[in-house]
Amino acid sequence: MKGKLTFSSYATIGVMLFALFFGAGNLIFPAQLGQNAGTNLWPSITGFLITGVGLPLLGIIAMSFSGSRNLQELSSRVHPVYAVGFTSLLYLTIGPFFASPRTGTVAYEVGIAPFINESSQQMGLFIFTLLFFAVVLFFSLKPAKLVDNVGKFLAPGLVVMLAVLLTAAIANPMGGMEAPQEAYTNGSFITGFLEGYNTMDALASLVFGIIVINAIRAMGVTSNTDILRATVKAGSIAILLLAVIYVGIAYLGATSTQVYGTFETGGPILSNAASHYFGIFGSVMLAIAIILACLTTAIGLTVANAEYFHTLFPKISYQKLVVFFATITFVIANFGLSNIISYSIPVLMFLYPLAIVLIILTFLSPLFNHATIVYSSTIAVTFLISIFDGLKSFCDSVGIEYFSWMQPIVVFYEQTLPLYNQGLGWLLPAIAVIIVTGFISHFQRKAPVHA
Repeated sequence: MKGKLTFSSYATIGVMLFALFFGAGNLIFPAQLGQNAGTNLWPSITGFLITGVGLPLLGIIAMSFSGSRNLQELSSRVHPVYAVGFTSLLYLTIGPFFASPRTGTVAYEVGIAPFINESSQQMGLFIFTLLFFAVVLFFSLKPAKLVDNVGKFLAPGLVVMLAVLLTAAIANPMGGMEAPQEAYTNGSFITGFLEGYNTMDALASLVFGIIVINAIRAMGVTSNTDILRATVKAGSIAILLLAVIYVGIAYLGATSTQVYGTFETGGPILSNAASHYFGIFGSVMLAIAIILACLTTAIGLTVANAEYFHTLFPKISYQKLVVFFATITFVIANFGLSNIISYSIPVLMFLYPLAIVLIILTFLSPLFNHATIVYSSTIAVTFLISIFDGLKSFCDSVGIEYFSWMQPIVVFYEQTLPLYNQGLGWLLPAIAVIIVTGFISHFQRKAPVHA
């Protein structure tokens, strides 16, 4: 039986992975995309699926393909110092800086905000997130299987609830699709592609990959080839579920604008849709399910961050790190969902290209015998481009002019790099560096050694 898993085993791991991925961003961003894309929904959602679904699958497979024990070990192929910096920033991004606070704010916007008048929203958010992250702190201090077990039931339950809501939306749309917003009028595919960054699932996949691999090994699979095969099958199940939900929620968003207009974030779209089709009962049931699902996600992210940083700083206890991260997360959550999203975009524009290039390098690594020169050169070039994408996004998000020292570099990139204005200026240079340094590495190995 070793190396051979049944379909039910693949499905079990696939659903577990789906539950790990399925968080706040998976609900709000496709809904927001649908509203903004309107009649350009299909090219937009296609681009969104590439980064929101395709890249997470590749990230999971890359971790299995690499044979690394964790992300830090994989990224140390670039340099040990880079490995610590990159891994730390990735954990903080999917943890206390952005993704964890987002769980609290999405739970509030979908579950609580519809029942509170406008003047009390800020106080309502404060009280709710105080209670929400107090519960997160309590369970994170002594993580137990109770949270995992609740998560196993919650994810399928929420999927069933969403399936009912989306079926109603498809069978009886709230309205027709409106004209697209400005960003989606031209280049809707690229806009959707970049919007997929917001889910943060490609970043999370580099952490979740090890969880999947360990689950497969626990089922008796020992061969690296069989582990890779099982990872592909289980990952495909999880990603297919995500893709179907994304398309359905995006369609729901696109057909909601005639009735409700556009919203600043995707949270109110779901709560209004639940109320539209199923009244107060639908709103309450959806609120309960999403609050509990966001709660388990927040606990998982807090535990993961505390465990990782405890390995970096063993003198700081796990419990102190949990308290620190839960407190930081609570504070950031009170800036509100729209602000969290705005300030996360510059970090994602910087971090995503580095993650994508690392995934590409992992798959190509056997061709250049894992040579450090290929890893370090390609990441360096990607870094020098993506750091300016991040800085540009930051300036845009806070409404300030580009820093004076940035101007000549940005102009140079705009004039020389293909796809730069579409946010993909790093792609062709990274590929070119991989090819050039790959050949250099190949010929260095072939060169005769003289005594």
